[in-house]
Amino acid sequence: MYDYDLLVVGSANADLVIGVERRPGAGETVLGSDLAVHPGGKGANQAVAAARLGARTALLARVGDDAYGRLLLDSQRSAGVDTVGVLVGGAPTGVALITVDPSGDNSIVVSPGANGRLAPEDVSAAGCLFQGSRVVSAQLEIPLETVVEVVRNLAPESRFVLNPSPPRPLPREVLAACDPLIVNEHEAKVILGSAAVGDSPEDWARILLAKGPRSVVVTLGAEGALVASAEGVSRVPSVKVSAVDTTGAGDAFTAALAFRLGAGASLAEAAAYAARVGAVAVTREGAQASFPTAAEVAAL
Repeated sequence: MYDYDLLVVGSANADLVIGVERRPGAGETVLGSDLAVHPGGKGANQAVAAARLGARTALLARVGDDAYGRLLLDSQRSAGVDTVGVLVGGAPTGVALITVDPSGDNSIVVSPGANGRLAPEDVSAAGCLFQGSRVVSAQLEIPLETVVEVVRNLAPESRFVLNPSPPRPLPREVLAACDPLIVNEHEAKVILGSAAVGDSPEDWARILLAKGPRSVVVTLGAEGALVASAEGVSRVPSVKVSAVDTTGAGDAFTAALAFRLGAGASLAEAAAYAARVGAVAVTREGAQASFPTAAEVAAL
């Protein structure tokens, strides 16, 4: 019996968001909306998204001993996330500076802060969390050596899900553990590097599979997603909605997919559900504030 449906290991940031008519070019200044501060970070986002859907969720992360850190802890607890694995101190809480244009597209600059101090030894010390978790999810807003240690601490029967964002080349040890590796177009091309041939997501997915992951999911925004495994490659259609803000939508997708996989869904079934979760999220402003409950997803 697992204590948690999902353990998320990753970043926790304060999102500082400004709406703009258009993003500035080099050397240019543009006026924006009033500043809004939201709890965010890919790890914290995934944990809240999963908990909102009803998953028993724990977060392993690091925040600063400051107001932003308290904001993040409060948001996790209010969503029902177990914060026993959230470490406090060592550096200021991470911050993400986000601009959002009228179409809902965003650009993000991240100051890692305490996220950069989440160390391999912090993972090793949290062995009980790994042993008690059905699925473990990670991202790359924490040190890569920490993600490697996550892979080395997985329980024998648990499943590892990785969204390599921000993207970078990955060690074979990490790639081999991914089931699935979840990438968008940009992330896929960075990880493929010189192996990036072909213009179709199907091509990218097949080449990524050859690099070692047990399965791959390529998210395609308004065009849905693509899932690939040894059983083949298939498309998952999108849900048509009017996007307001895409911030955090990818995190909601990843969390929903990981949760459903742990509940026994096939990869295609889990991706279809995750697409619905992501569709609800983009119709609302903010990251964590936009994440739906299971009842809201069912009503879509």
